[in-house]
Amino acid sequence: MQKLPLLKSLMFLGLISCTLPASAEPDADAKPQELKSISLGQITPLYRSKLVYLAGQPTKEDFRLIQKDGVKTVVNLRTEKELDWDEGGFVRMLELDYVAIPFLTPDTLTPAVFDQCRNVLNDQARHPLILHSASANRVGAIWLVHRVLDDDLDYDAALKEAQQVGLKTTGYIEKAKAYITEQKK
Repeated sequence: MQKLPLLKSLMFLGLISCTLPASAEPDADAKPQELKSISLGQITPLYRSKLVYLAGQPTKEDFRLIQKDGVKTVVNLRTEKELDWDEGGFVRMLELDYVAIPFLTPDTLTPAVFDQCRNVLNDQARHPLILHSASANRVGAIWLVHRVLDDDLDYDAALKEAQQVGLKTTGYIEKAKAYITEQKK
């Protein structure tokens, strides 16, 4: 007679598992990460993908707006010589985390630069974050590598996104492709 309660318990568990919300199952039709053109202050270009902003150079006032929008981390890809003001000091005064990973030419876009940028982009505790350069050309190079290696997007789709963001320099594209190839070995 004790088999009946066990049978009822198993049937009950079976019914519960059939009523789990659909969100508990992986969504085979999930959309790829969206890249949206947005407007905030005078930043041009400016795109957002989830909690990552991809941008050209923000002004001081733009950094105040970024702070109000909830951004925690500013990642600057520009060299100190390119700026005529202390961006890092200003950003820190706003109590934002500031990370400088400068490179200017394709020759200075090294594997170490890609590694550092990927570490920051993949650190969810730093999100939301903004990754910027002067025109977002350098941002596009970093985004290309991140999307292929960290988000498993195919190279052609990632290149299209990176170019949308601002990637134009052939040397940056070549460096990104070489880094991706090396990392996939």
